Amino acid sequence: MGRAHEVRKEAMAKTSMFKSKLYSKFGKEIYMAAKTGGPDPDSNHALKRVIDRAKQNQVPADVIKRNIEKSKGTTGEDYATVRYEGFGPGGSNMIVECLTDNVNRTFGEVRSCFTKTGGKLGVSGSVAHMYQYASMISVEGITEDAALEAMMVDEIAILDLDEDDGVVTIIGEPSDLDRIKDALVQSGQELNFLVDKVAYLPNEQIELSEDDLSKMQRFLDMANELDDVQEIYHNVMFPDGA
Repeated sequence: MGRAHEVRKEAMAKTSMFKSKLYSKFGKEIYMAAKTGGPDPDSNHALKRVIDRAKQNQVPADVIKRNIEKSKGTTGEDYATVRYEGFGPGGSNMIVECLTDNVNRTFGEVRSCFTKTGGKLGVSGSVAHMYQYASMISVEGITEDAALEAMMVDEIAILDLDEDDGVVTIIGEPSDLDRIKDALVQSGQELNFLVDKVAYLPNEQIELSEDDLSKMQRFLDMANELDDVQEIYHNVMFPDGA
């Protein structure tokens, strides 16, 4: 299956996350984007992008507004972005991105997820070189040819374009995320964006045995329950329906 299939599964999986976790995740991102670049999304593109993603994931308007207002204060949490890389069952590897106000706590919690599922935490750079850091947009409502034409009209050089089961996925340079999305919107189609982010994409995916797949799923479940975890990237290909 192509990347469009994978990102569609990812978007569907998000709907099964606990709402409190989802709201907390986007609340932190909105707060930090507003605190760093200002509370006005018209002049703060990073904030606008996070708000758009939050709305796509049905985060209530009051959660968005509350965290923007919170960023205007002189006091409040000071979150740091940290990234952990490690190795899991059956030759799997993963990158865990966190937003935390206590790095020591988060380190211990993430390391525990690795050790309890038979994996180990690696050093910085031990896994990232096996991934491509890129813009990724997955969208319904446009054909592959129309999407490619939109990129050509705006002279956007893309790394990959794939269509699978009505979902078009475009991979581009990290700095081109907004340009790619704007070009698609300007095509005049009625679009439904499933995924819209800059992400770590594995250069190769692997299949695991049933036992190792169970361990990997346990790792993902444990890590996703941590308040500080924002994103988990991995190189495991889950079977359909998993």
